[in-house]
Amino acid sequence: MDIFNILTLLGGLSLFLFGMNIMGQALERRAGEKIRSMIGKFTTGRLAGLLTGLGVTAVIQSSSAATVMVVGFVNSGLMTLKQAINVIMGANIGTTVTAWILSLSGIDSGSLFLRLLKPSSFTPVLASAGIILYLFCKGHKKKDTGIILLGFATLMFGMETMSESVSGLGGEPYFRSLFVMFKNPVLGVLAGAILTAIIQSSSASVGILQALASTGQVSYGAAVPIIMGQNIGTCVTAMLSSVGANKNAKRAAMVHLSFNTIGAVVWLTVFTLIKELFNPLLLDRAASLFGIAIAHSVFNILCTVLLLPFSGFLEKLVNKIVPDSKKPETYEQLDERLLATPPIALERCRETVAALAKTASESLKEGVSALQKYSPELAASVREKEEKTDYYEDILGTYLVKLSAKQISESNSAEAAKLLKIIGDFERIADHAVNIVKSAEEMNNKELQFTTAAVSEIYVFSAAVIEILDLSTTAFLNDDTDAAFTAEVLERIAKLLKEQIRSRHILRLQRGECSISAGFILSDLLTDLERTSHHCSNIAACITDISDNNMNLHQSSRKSRNRTDDFSEKYNDFLNKYAI
Repeated sequence: MDIFNILTLLGGLSLFLFGMNIMGQALERRAGEKIRSMIGKFTTGRLAGLLTGLGVTAVIQSSSAATVMVVGFVNSGLMTLKQAINVIMGANIGTTVTAWILSLSGIDSGSLFLRLLKPSSFTPVLASAGIILYLFCKGHKKKDTGIILLGFATLMFGMETMSESVSGLGGEPYFRSLFVMFKNPVLGVLAGAILTAIIQSSSASVGILQALASTGQVSYGAAVPIIMGQNIGTCVTAMLSSVGANKNAKRAAMVHLSFNTIGAVVWLTVFTLIKELFNPLLLDRAASLFGIAIAHSVFNILCTVLLLPFSGFLEKLVNKIVPDSKKPETYEQLDERLLATPPIALERCRETVAALAKTASESLKEGVSALQKYSPELAASVREKEEKTDYYEDILGTYLVKLSAKQISESNSAEAAKLLKIIGDFERIADHAVNIVKSAEEMNNKELQFTTAAVSEIYVFSAAVIEILDLSTTAFLNDDTDAAFTAEVLERIAKLLKEQIRSRHILRLQRGECSISAGFILSDLLTDLERTSHHCSNIAACITDISDNNMNLHQSSRKSRNRTDDFSEKYNDFLNKYAI
């Protein structure tokens, strides 16, 4: 083997890894919506989780990517650790699909049908179809399909190139002695683990082993321990992805490592005993590409059969390895690992905005309660919730901008834009809640009181604003356009109430019934309540915009008011309900 063969081997390996990488990324994007729907169907059932993991990994062609995804799901609260264990086991079986596809390179027959199955026959067709889709078609889905085909063609071409570059090694004594050395099971496991840890893909390392097996010098006795080691090496990716994650995410990564390590140790022990006691002739035979694919699948299935009944034990084991922290959990996080699967990341953003909406709503209601009966504890609670909404707005804004930079569908892009618009309004509602608490504090500290009429009017106004807030929150959580329309109608009543109360207050001042100091506080309260209703109206209008595929907020408001009959009926109902 000369320098040119080595360069050809490196070039083939580079194309193989590059093709596998871009194909996997495109498959993740194309399958994102399906993966999102599958998440909703996860159950604690072992078989359901196992099949889900198998299916997802078979689709995206990478157990490492699937496991990293699972770590992200657990970190984000989308999946429990118990569910993750079964999914990780399924992912180990799903990853063997790649080896079966690569084994097609070993087809050698005069049959026309079998020759058509050989990658060298159909890869050029796939590459041609892929480049046409990528260059000449519009839309992300068609382009991603083109990238999938191009990626597959590239990895198969790389596989063929690697096989050709090492074909001359079959007669080299040093190469033969190298794989004789790997017949030592421990050395074989170490070699497989190290290689896979370096390239961070068991599918790729199995492909490399298959390419080397094409020389005829890799026996089953050497190949099987290497395959076992590859399962351990692939855990590096998940372990790295769990750095900085919460405890359960670290435990999910540890499940992957524990599962593969225990499986490798148990079956390596069985393999060694069979080898020493019976010395089957099969172990000395040259491994074929199909044989390696079979060994890879059988080993992973045996590991799953062995440990699936003991998933509860695995859960207890990793809980001891990664114990609970005494430090209390902080606010919810948005895991950047999920950005690799935009639909899932977007769903997580929506859940976090829902938490933001709930916090903002609670802060306003507590602020209004502080007006009626002030307490330092209530004021502290409102301020704490306002800090929490600030935090949510910061992380959501940054995360959604990163998400929008990804290749996502038009519907997902519109959803991301909606969330970006809404988070600012919810955060401002919490700010106004703090302002209301400050007014309540000033009233309490200065021992000021409103007139009975003013108290009654503020009560009516605040009740109307709280109803607007509930309607707009419902509109967001349920994409309810009727609730959004009703909120916009009620917001008009809120503006009218503000002007009515302000006019009545001026009359009370002129009659000397109200103090100037209390009057200033009342004015601030009216402003905060009216602005809260305006932010609620913005949220409601945004829901209507998305429903109408229109992001022009003012146009949406005009359209809602043009529903003349509905608007008039609701307006009059609210006018009577909140009369002062």
